[in-house]
Amino acid sequence: MGSLDALLALQETPSPLERRRRAIRRADGILDGLDGVKLALLGGGSPADALMKLRRAVSEARDAEFGGEAADDLGLSAVLNEVEVRAAVELAKAGLA
Repeated sequence: MGSLDALLALQETPSPLERRRRAIRRADGILDGLDGVKLALLGGGSPADALMKLRRAVSEARDAEFGGEAADDLGLSAVLNEVEVRAAVELAKAGLA
C-alpha cells in the first residue's frame, strides 16, 4: 500500500518542463494584464477592469509560487510584489480598492 501511495504522489508532482510551462502561462497572463492597463490608459478610459484582471493574475502567480510550483526565484517575487503594489495603487486611485 505504501508503494502505491508513493507512486500516486510521484504522478501528482509536475515535471520541471510542466512547471516551466505553467510559469510561462502565468507570466503571459500578467503581461496581458499590464497591456490591458496600458491600452485603457492610452484610450482615455478607466483601467479598472484591466487592473482587476492584473491583480488576479498576480495573485494566481503568487499562489502558485508559494504552493511550491515556482522555483525559489527572489527576482520573480520582487517583480510580483512591485506589480501587485502598482495595481493596488491604481485601484485605490480609481476608488476600487
